[in-house]
Amino acid sequence: MSPHTSPPATAGLGRRLPLLMALACGITVANVYFPQAITPLIAQSLGVSPATAATLATVTQLGYAAGIFFFVPLGDRLPRRPLVTVLLTVTSLALLAAGLAPATGLLLAAGTLVGLATVVPQVLLPMAAGLVEPERRGSVIGTLQAGLIGGILLARAFGGVLGEHLGWRAPYLIAAALTGLLAVALGLVLPTTAPATRDRYPTLLADTLRMLRTEKELRRSVFFQVTVFGGFSAAWTAVALLITGSRYGMGTQAVGVLALVGAGSMFFAPTAGRWVDRYGADRVNLWCIGGALAAAAVLTGGSLGGAAGLVALGAGLLLIDVAVQCGQVANQARVFALRPEARSRLNTGYMTCSFLGASAGSWLGTRAYTHLGWAGVCALIAFAVAVALATYPTGPALTCCIGHATSDRLDHLP
Repeated sequence: MSPHTSPPATAGLGRRLPLLMALACGITVANVYFPQAITPLIAQSLGVSPATAATLATVTQLGYAAGIFFFVPLGDRLPRRPLVTVLLTVTSLALLAAGLAPATGLLLAAGTLVGLATVVPQVLLPMAAGLVEPERRGSVIGTLQAGLIGGILLARAFGGVLGEHLGWRAPYLIAAALTGLLAVALGLVLPTTAPATRDRYPTLLADTLRMLRTEKELRRSVFFQVTVFGGFSAAWTAVALLITGSRYGMGTQAVGVLALVGAGSMFFAPTAGRWVDRYGADRVNLWCIGGALAAAAVLTGGSLGGAAGLVALGAGLLLIDVAVQCGQVANQARVFALRPEARSRLNTGYMTCSFLGASAGSWLGTRAYTHLGWAGVCALIAFAVAVALATYPTGPALTCCIGHATSDRLDHLP
């Protein structure tokens, strides 16, 4: 343990605080995702094309990736409680500005600032990982990840339903109020943690880039998440265009209903954490890659239209949501086990790359839908996930995975 590393404060986490932190993860990350459900309403209100309005989702995710890179490393350098409070306050003000924006340019600028500042989940996750013993780390990460998943998926229902009935500005204004209240609550209850390092800010950023180059397990986690998360983002960005287009002719509220179906994946995250604790991250990653490939196949049924198409969309989106979120638990458990004194910087490198992949997925998904239709989006998802499968280790990691499976079977023999 380095001179500036604080020991795990298990007692400081308690039983209720992880639940509050999970709620905080959900509320804050929702700010990145609810714009995906209301872009058709924004296009109609501001008189721009649907593709131009969909750019809002892309710039918000790019802002999120940039915010992770520039702000999350400060979690190793500064006390996390005031850092979280400041970030939430800035996010609340940016959401208010977006909700009042009179034109597309100001909306895109405010959306970018929302993405930059709403990185609180990526500060809370390494904080929680450092407050528990290693054998419970996967379970606690899974709890926070469940909140994160709920925020990602329910955000679309929140945005779609409110946008349909109250206009596209309502989700922004309500999110601004919720985020402001969250800033007060976390400022009161988060434990005080000592900084893990006294390195200067430029050193923190340089360390993040260096660890991406030197930490093999970090790069593996990044690659698994970028490919699957990119496919996930392409699906959710394009499905709003499909549902509100000529094939279905439905409103944004329908996108919200689909998101409620996908929200079932939030119940898998705590279980995924226990699987990681028991079987290891590699095996969970392999299951998730297989699930994402199956999702791409099921989603092709969305081209049918009608009730059959909606069932295929709901089932496929649920599958890919489960694959992404369970894979996230496995990847972050692997990353947080590498260097306890640098968890925020490790998470910075991992999540920055993840959301760059998500931004690319949103952009490619929109283009694929515009030029090739929904079938093109499904092919894009399948290709991204197939790349992850093609690079899955066939050496020691897979042998270890098979060995664990064999051992489990032998353990149950009489």
